[in-house]
This record gives sequence, structure tokens and C-alpha cells, in this order.
Amino acid sequence: MDPKDLNPISLSFLGDAIYSLKIREYYIRCGYRQGNVLQQLSKRYVSAEGQKRVYERLQKNGFLTEKENEVFKSGRNHITHIPKNVSRLSYEIATGLEALCGYLYLFDKDRCEELFTEILKGGEENE
Repeated sequence: MDPKDLNPISLSFLGDAIYSLKIREYYIRCGYRQGNVLQQLSKRYVSAEGQKRVYERLQKNGFLTEKENEVFKSGRNHITHIPKNVSRLSYEIATGLEALCGYLYLFDKDRCEELFTEILKGGEENE
């Protein structure tokens, strides 16, 4: 599969699932068991505002490569609608981050793991 054959919406679609799964897995591995607690904790990362905070931290730390920033921007620029309960900027950033997650999952799983290690270092910044 060639990365050029996938549009940013497809990458965001896949990345959304990967991102959510990784965050949920993290909290379960931390020992949380109650569904409502897991849901509340995961929302801190798995929401447009949470993803915006994550991305801003990644940028501040200079974590992303030039190619990863290109994939992010491509995803960010291909939104088709914006939900009522979120700002346009937060939604664009969340979509870009999801596109990046989808891209890395498909084409560089090791870097995808590095990305989530860095994301989860956020701790209280996202909580």
C-alpha cells in the first residue's frame, strides 16, 4: 500500500480508532476497571480539546518530524464538517492528529508506539 493512495479522511478514520484504543488500553493497564471511570479518564485525551492539548505539547517539545507535520496538516485541512459542541480549531487539530496516528499505524508501527509513549507522558496536562 502506498501512502499516496490514501486520502487524509481515510487516515483520520483509522487514526481515530487507533488513538481511542491506545488511550483506553493505557488506563486499563493502569488498573482502572469501572466503565464510568474509564470513560471519564479517556475523555481527557479522546476529545477534540484533549487532542488539541496533546498536539500543542508535541509541537512545543519538537517531537514531530517534518513528514509527520505534513501528514498532520493534510488531515487538518480535509475536514468535512464541524460538530456543534467543539471549536473549529480544536476539531481541525484533532482530525490532523488522528490522520497522523492512522498514517504511523499503517506505515511505521515503531514510530506509532513512540508517539503514544510521548502522548501519554502528558499526564496531568491532559487530566
